[in-house]
Amino acid sequence: MKLYDFELSGSCYKIRLFMNILGLPYDKVNVDFVHKEHKTAPYLALNPFGEIPIFEDGNLRLRDAQAIMVYLAKKYDTSGKWYPNDPTSMGQIQQWLATGGGEVMNAAGARLVKILNYTLDLPSLQAGANRVFGIMNAHLLGRNFLALDHPTIGDIACFPYTAMAEQGGISLGPYPNVVRWIDRMKHIPKFIPMPGIEV
Repeated sequence: MKLYDFELSGSCYKIRLFMNILGLPYDKVNVDFVHKEHKTAPYLALNPFGEIPIFEDGNLRLRDAQAIMVYLAKKYDTSGKWYPNDPTSMGQIQQWLATGGGEVMNAAGARLVKILNYTLDLPSLQAGANRVFGIMNAHLLGRNFLALDHPTIGDIACFPYTAMAEQGGISLGPYPNVVRWIDRMKHIPKFIPMPGIEV
């Protein structure tokens, strides 16, 4: 298996984290995201959307962190807990996979403005992030995890950019249930950190 990776990317970290949890060995190809190597012709040949992560397993190539996690869970998770087969669980998890690749990315955009000086609409991104964190905070009242009563790939999908929200100038102070959930995620067996997410 091969992962085209950037150390500071929360989306790439989702894959590194999940593969570590599953105990899967892989080769890592470092991509110079800062200088937009992922937008060059060789990488556009791998993923025409010009995004990372890109993942390969034999002849299979996948883009999008959420899709990659679904594949890894169905093929390599012998416990069956990270993306269970029953339709109710799958639907509940899929909602949070969509949120992790959708609304939570407002926080990712705000972080790009703050740490890499991207020219994006920071107030709009921060407002979008605060909206989704408010929804997550209400949802997590009386719950330990987002989808089921144990961690799933839905939690991993939403975790990195939520945990790094303050790098985008977004305080998590108003969201105590989210803060407690972040701490629970850090205590998952085989959890690994990334820059900006320490144990």
